[in-house]
Amino acid sequence: MDKVPEAVQKFRDGCACSQAILATYGPSFGLPQELAMQVAAGFAGGMRMAETCGAVTGAFMVLGLRHCPGDCSTAAGRKEAYGRVIEFANRFRSRNGALTCRDLLGCDVSTPEGLKQAQEQNLFKTTCVDMVRDAAEILEAMLAESQPPA
Repeated sequence: MDKVPEAVQKFRDGCACSQAILATYGPSFGLPQELAMQVAAGFAGGMRMAETCGAVTGAFMVLGLRHCPGDCSTAAGRKEAYGRVIEFANRFRSRNGALTCRDLLGCDVSTPEGLKQAQEQNLFKTTCVDMVRDAAEILEAMLAESQPPA
C-alpha cells in the first residue's frame, strides 16, 4: 500500500487535509470516498480553530476504521484504537514537534490575521502538504505493522 502520493495529490487538488487522508484510506476499510469527504470536511485547519491538525484527525479516523471491531460501543471495544491513536500522535509529534495547526504553522489560522499570514507565507501549499505527507507515511507504516500475517 503506497497511497501517500494519492493523499498528497488530493490535498493539492483542493481537498482539506483531513479529507485527503480519510478519502484516500477510508475506502480500504469500507468507507465510501464520498462519505469520507463529508465526514472529514469540518476537521481542516484544526477544526477551524487551529487545534489538532486535520491530517492527524483524518488519520485518527482511519485508525478507528482499522482497529475498532464491529461493536465498538464500549471502552473495551475501542481500546486498541485508543492505543493506536496515541502511538500515531507520538510519531507525528516526534517528526514535527507538535500536533496543532497553530504550532505547526507558526500562526493561528482561526484568526483573520493568522489566516492572512498563512496565505502570504504560502503555508497551505508548503507546510500543510508536508503534514499530509507525514500523516500518510506514518499511517501507512502503522497499517502495515498491524496487518495480520499472510
